[in-house]
Amino acid sequence: MAARRRGRRKAWAVVIGVSVVLALVSYLAVRLIRSTTPDGCTAHGPDGTTVTLDLDQASHATTIAAVAHARGLPERAVTIALATAIQESKLHNLTYGDRDSIGLFQQRPSQGWGSPAQIRDAVYASGKFFDALVKVPDYLGLPVTVAAQQVQHSGYAEAYAQHEGMAATLAHVLTGREGPGLSCTVSGADPTPSDAASGAAGTVSEAGDGGGVAAAVRREFGGAPAARPASGGGSVSYPIATDQVSTGWSLALWLVCHATELHATSVTFDGRRWSSTTSDRGWTHVAPDPGRTGTLAVALG
Repeated sequence: MAARRRGRRKAWAVVIGVSVVLALVSYLAVRLIRSTTPDGCTAHGPDGTTVTLDLDQASHATTIAAVAHARGLPERAVTIALATAIQESKLHNLTYGDRDSIGLFQQRPSQGWGSPAQIRDAVYASGKFFDALVKVPDYLGLPVTVAAQQVQHSGYAEAYAQHEGMAATLAHVLTGREGPGLSCTVSGADPTPSDAASGAAGTVSEAGDGGGVAAAVRREFGGAPAARPASGGGSVSYPIATDQVSTGWSLALWLVCHATELHATSVTFDGRRWSSTTSDRGWTHVAPDPGRTGTLAVALG
């Protein structure tokens, strides 16, 4: 009888040991999968199209959309600007180009676009592009390639047309019309600071810097929406009116695309949450908080 009991104990010990080993293997496998998942963002358009960008491209695409929002420009203007930037730089803020061309739009200091430092500021460069675009007669009614060429005076006038579909999908999503239509996977490693993190409005360098995030948002989106005071430096929130849900989503997507350099650990809006620790899951559903209805909340860490 005693030998039988000892046998059962050994059997249970083996079962428990195997279970622990399997659990550890599963945990490590999940961690490995997440750690090797390439950082990047995917936008899902209304017609089933998808656009995949790396984090650098996504941050610049959302900056272009944000600057357009600050100026009250329509989605079509965002499409034209994005198609131009995709052709000129593949949405990277380049330090080189043809002759003295640099930046997202390959603008030239010698042609009056600004100093090299100014043109390398994605917010400034986007603003200068829109300054020129709105002066083009009937630019909203022109084909993308014609409107872009009126601004750029490129040697390859027809090149912009090939990017119109991609640009239109991104513009539709980034202006907030598709709600959580874009999500990013992040590893947590700090990238080279973008213009959201460093610029004329100040530098976001401290984790939990709610004031820094608010300043970055103001710089790109303009005065609206206005941030509520940060709570202990650990969060910042934005009240979003019921008729401004698309604006709320445009800002939410911008925050996700800039999350790493702004030290944002989660973004919550309209019953959805994106978290940097589970970014591979995208936007997950969360229970509504009656006290925070209409609030876009950003947790910092």
